[in-house]
Amino acid sequence: MKSSHKLPPIFSLLMKPRRIRTLYNSIKDPRFFLGILPTLWLIVFFIFPLCIIFKISLSQAILSAPPFSEIYSWTADNILNITLNIQNYITILKDSYYINAFINSIYLNVISTTICCSLGYMMAYGIYNSRPYNRPILLFLVALSFWTSFLVRVYAWINMLSAHGIINSFLIRIGLIDFPIHFTGNYYAVCMGLVFCYLPFAIFPMYSALEKIDKSCIEASYDLGYGPSGTFWAVTIPLSKSGIYTGVLLVFSASFGDFVIPELLGGSDTMTFGRIIWIEFFSNLDWPMTCAISMTIMFIVAIPMFIFGGKSKYQDE
Repeated sequence: MKSSHKLPPIFSLLMKPRRIRTLYNSIKDPRFFLGILPTLWLIVFFIFPLCIIFKISLSQAILSAPPFSEIYSWTADNILNITLNIQNYITILKDSYYINAFINSIYLNVISTTICCSLGYMMAYGIYNSRPYNRPILLFLVALSFWTSFLVRVYAWINMLSAHGIINSFLIRIGLIDFPIHFTGNYYAVCMGLVFCYLPFAIFPMYSALEKIDKSCIEASYDLGYGPSGTFWAVTIPLSKSGIYTGVLLVFSASFGDFVIPELLGGSDTMTFGRIIWIEFFSNLDWPMTCAISMTIMFIVAIPMFIFGGKSKYQDE
């Protein structure tokens, strides 16, 4: 009578030399290490820290060092007790303080992303239609802002928009106003700062998508009787949608949790998730709530990533 017992997978693998040879050849291939190194980097410096943040978000805030409790413990009878605290997530969904911060964050980011992508597409389209020898210079000028610190660029706007800044001083000197105008401390200043700092993130992917457009498609549009405006809306925009989706994704995901710009250019009413993370972590020492807010931000940002990422992949295909 034959036994129905199956060998473990490792033994079944060893019984087939062809599989062992294939595995050995794949490991010996230099491309294997080129792929595994970024994977290990992603696991060690992204997945593992993300798991730690998620673990802390399910703990309770206590007065100790570190200021949170462990989610598991062993009893004297070697019984593992696991205590998961989801109250932080419930508080984020029910407390008006966090709901208003969420609404403010969405409001600021939708407006700033819309303005960034609108201006970014116009600038990318202008660079695309410029003379070939001028394109590297224009792209260099766009990238020039990355040569200075992010914080220095925000303080430059404070110097321009403050009560004694360049704009108010100029308006008073020419006699248009008698008293300084408060440009900072409101949503307009925050939107302006977000647009200025994240505009290059929209320009580069849109220019890259425009550069891939086959010139023969545009020429065919003109041959079919379309003018410049018709060609732009019927040919250029559809063929560059992948760059638009990527620009929207980059600007929205990068600016959603921003702390510096709302803190320095905004007022007390411009409360965003980025500012709340600072308050909860450094002032209240509530690490579990901070981690819960961070996980919530990642979940919110992941939604447009899947939506626009899928559309961008579809457009490329």
